[in-house]
Amino acid sequence: MKRIILILIIAGFPILMMAQNRAIIDKVIAIVGSELILLSDVEEQYDLMSKQQGVLPEDFRGQILENLLADRLLLNQSRLDSIIVSDEEIESQLQARIDQILAYMNNDIAQFEAYYGQSIADVKASFRSDLENQLLVQRMRSSIVSDVNITPAEVKEFFHSIPIDSLPYFNSEVEIGEIVLKPEINDEQREISRTKLEEIRRRIVEDGEDFAELAKIYSDDPSSARIGGDLGMQRRGTFVAEFEAAAYNLEKDSISEVFESEFGFHFVQLLDRRGNNIHTRHILVRPLITQDDLLKTKTVLDSVKYLVDVDSINFSRAVKLFSDKKTQSYNNDGVIVNPNNGKAIFETGELEPGVYFAIDTLQVGEITNSIEFTDRDGSVGYKLILLKSRTIPHVANLSQDYSKIKAAATESKTNLYIMNWVGTKIQSTYIKIDPMFQDYPILQSWMVNKERL
Repeated sequence: MKRIILILIIAGFPILMMAQNRAIIDKVIAIVGSELILLSDVEEQYDLMSKQQGVLPEDFRGQILENLLADRLLLNQSRLDSIIVSDEEIESQLQARIDQILAYMNNDIAQFEAYYGQSIADVKASFRSDLENQLLVQRMRSSIVSDVNITPAEVKEFFHSIPIDSLPYFNSEVEIGEIVLKPEINDEQREISRTKLEEIRRRIVEDGEDFAELAKIYSDDPSSARIGGDLGMQRRGTFVAEFEAAAYNLEKDSISEVFESEFGFHFVQLLDRRGNNIHTRHILVRPLITQDDLLKTKTVLDSVKYLVDVDSINFSRAVKLFSDKKTQSYNNDGVIVNPNNGKAIFETGELEPGVYFAIDTLQVGEITNSIEFTDRDGSVGYKLILLKSRTIPHVANLSQDYSKIKAAATESKTNLYIMNWVGTKIQSTYIKIDPMFQDYPILQSWMVNKERL
C-alpha cells in the first residue's frame, strides 16, 4: 500500500500522448465498483515508462495496476458522491493540453493530425471522457484531504524522523528584485523603420515578390523569419492587441496595412481562419536603438540607484515609478518569480551568469549597478537587481528551511490520509481482479475477501 502515494494527479497531457497505441488485444482485468480497468490501460503505461526509464522491475505491472485500482476507487466514489465537473472546465483544460502539445510541434496542425491520425476536433472528442475522469479523481482527492492540516509540532516531528545522514543538502539560494528600464525609440528611427516596411509591403502587394522569401531576409522576428514569417495556427488572445486587431479584420490571403506594436512595425497576412483560431504570417521591422538611446536609459537608471541608495526613495516605490510595466515583476514590488518553481527563490545556479556575478559580492539589501540585458524578443534594456535575501549552502534545518520542511510534512500526511482512506474503502467496495495478477504481492491487500475475474 505504500506505493499508493504514486497515484493520482496524472500530469498534463500523457493521456493524449499514449492513447494512439491502443493496438493491444484488450480484456477487462479489474473491476472497482462500477469502474473497469483494461489490460491496455496497464500495458500503455508500462510501454511509456519502459521507453523513458529502460528496463523496469519485474513487479512493475503490479505497481501500475495498484495505482489504477486506487484511481478507479476514487473515481467510483466521486460518482457515488455526485461530484460534477462542468463542461466548460473540461473544454478549457482539454484545449490547454491540446495547445501544449501543439507548442511542442511548433504549432504545426498538419504534424499534430498526422501524429494522431485525426483532426484536432476528433482528438478532443476522443479524450474528453478520459480528461473528465482525471478531473473527477482530482476533485475527489481534494475533497478527502480538505480537512488535513499540519501543526508546527508535526512539522518538527516529521523533520526529526528523518535520519541525519538522509537530510537534504540545499545549495545557496537568493531572493532578488529588479527595476527594468528599456530605451524609448526616437522619432527618426521610428520613421526609418516604417518607411522600410512600407517598401517591403509594396514589393509584395504591387510587384508580386514572395512574402516568405522577403520575411526570411528582412523580418526581425527570429523565431518566424526562418520559416517565412509563419506564425502557425493560434487562438485569439495569443498576440498583442494591435496584431489581433489587424489580423482578425482580414479576409483570407489579404495583407494588412503597416501597424505599430510594442515590438516594432509589422504587416500581417491571414492564411486561414477556423473560428477564433487564425493562421498568419508577418514581417516585423524593429526600429534601431541607438547608442544615445541606450546611454540615456542607463543614465536614468543610474540616477534611480542613487536615489534608492541614499534612502530618498524605497525600492518598492522606485519599481512603481520607473520599472517597465510590462515585466512580470512590476506587479510584485519588483520581486522576480522563478519560472522553474513558481516561487521567489532561485538557487544561484539557476541565475543568468550576468545576474549571478553582479550580485555575488553584494550584501543583502544592496543593489547592483545597471546591467545591460537582451530580452527573448531581441529588445535591449537595463536593470538594477536588489539582493533581498541569501542563504549559504547547508544541510536542511528548521530555522532556515521551515517552509520547505512544512510542505514535505504536509505532503507526507496527505499521502498517509489517502492511504488510510483507500484501505477503508477497499473493505466496502466491490472489487474483482484477474488471476493473471494474483501473484503480485503488492496487490494482495486488494484481493482480501474479494472475487477474482
